[in-house]
Amino acid sequence: MERTAPDPVGTDLLDGVPHQRAAAPWVPPARRRPLPPRARPWRLLPTPAGTPFTFGFAAVLAATSLFAALAPPSLVYALHQGSSTDVAHLVRSPAVALLASALWIAGGIVSPFSAAFVLVLTALERRVGGARTACVFLAGHVLATLATEVPVGLAVLAGHLPATSLHRLDYGISFGVAACTGALAGLLRPWLGRPLLGCTAAVLLADLFAYTDPLTDWGHLAALAIGAAAWPFVRRWAKSADRGGSSRDQP
Repeated sequence: MERTAPDPVGTDLLDGVPHQRAAAPWVPPARRRPLPPRARPWRLLPTPAGTPFTFGFAAVLAATSLFAALAPPSLVYALHQGSSTDVAHLVRSPAVALLASALWIAGGIVSPFSAAFVLVLTALERRVGGARTACVFLAGHVLATLATEVPVGLAVLAGHLPATSLHRLDYGISFGVAACTGALAGLLRPWLGRPLLGCTAAVLLADLFAYTDPLTDWGHLAALAIGAAAWPFVRRWAKSADRGGSSRDQP
């Protein structure tokens, strides 16, 4: 016996039988709208598993800041002087000076750069990974240092500055933090990234106009520009990390 095709509306009706219930037309199920992500403020802070570079670096900085607060001032000053990226140290042992100077926070743990370090590097590392965040930090730290100290050395050679300028005290993480801030601004949505870049530049310009430490202030602006110049690289890194599945770790 040949089977008849089912009714187009999905119900088989019998011919000649009155008062059969009419079939309701088929309606496709409503597509469920994705729920908005829940706010997770704790992801703004570094963790050993999620952001190992930032977490480990922050632990080192916390230890050196605690030591600087408790040790005799003369010893702390001697260590700062030995870690300084002045011209004399850069000529004698550039690698040691550049690395050692990044182990201290100028102004201690209460410095605004300490809070910026935690928030900015955590956000950047969650997007591009620890090794690439370290590259951005080191690029800002090294290049901005050279951009400020090389002119000092040339000015001393030309006789425009005294020889004491070769031993200018210069250390801290601020150049690296400024570079990471500039890089992070290129990964955030425009309504957040552009204000971050603009407000940071405005603060650094205000420090420059105050003329308290113009050489360092120029270095901060140079480091911020270095981070902004790295946008093509960090955006490519972020896409690569997103394809690798790390986007779920973003705050």
